[in-house]
Amino acid sequence: MNAAGPSPSPLRIFIGWDSREPIAYDVCVHSLERTSHGPLAIEPLKQDELRAQGLYSRDIDPLASTEFTYTRFLVPHLAGYEGWALFCDCDFLWTRDVADLFAAATDDKALICVQHDYRPTERTKMDGKVQTVYPRKNWSSMMLLNCGHPANAALTPDIVNRESGAFLHRFQWLDDSLIGGVDHTWNWLEGWYDKPADGNPPAAIHYTRGGPWFDEWQDVDYGDLWSAEADMVRAKESA
Repeated sequence: MNAAGPSPSPLRIFIGWDSREPIAYDVCVHSLERTSHGPLAIEPLKQDELRAQGLYSRDIDPLASTEFTYTRFLVPHLAGYEGWALFCDCDFLWTRDVADLFAAATDDKALICVQHDYRPTERTKMDGKVQTVYPRKNWSSMMLLNCGHPANAALTPDIVNRESGAFLHRFQWLDDSLIGGVDHTWNWLEGWYDKPADGNPPAAIHYTRGGPWFDEWQDVDYGDLWSAEADMVRAKESA
């Protein structure tokens, strides 16, 4: 009998965490773990902890819709500028093995994302936060980052704390040739994209306008899937 090979290294995943919606984070994690066939190393990006570590010092931005609006760009530093790591907002529900997304990684790219042309018409989102429109909106809500790419060495904590939101969210530290794209099923914006014609849910459903954890966002596409996942989380917690 042949000896078993070494276990695969866990896929590194960082998820934005917001004190107003901890259940969204818990459901996102649960869906990632439930659909994965391999090991995952998942870490929350908690702003207060990053401040305590001296890694994050930006003033509070009244236009920031979440507590992780800027902390996401610390991922290459947190990963030691090595390997590939995924960032996603907490308001995601994963229905497919995230390893299939990591399979899109090619070392010639510094970053891979869904390159949306997202122009929402709503004035508010989530719990009353202002909905803004800007170039490359929602590109940074799911980023597969080549943390060891030389271009991402520019994302130091100093730069993350000092540069503008436009510089960061539009990936202005990168030449456009270093930004790769993947199909929008990996960041399917609820309320913007049509449901897949084959009847299967998208690989990663993003409730960017607001999800069922908010009272005013109960009637959303695939809200039943999110609620079913939340029920699994609560059952696991009470077991």
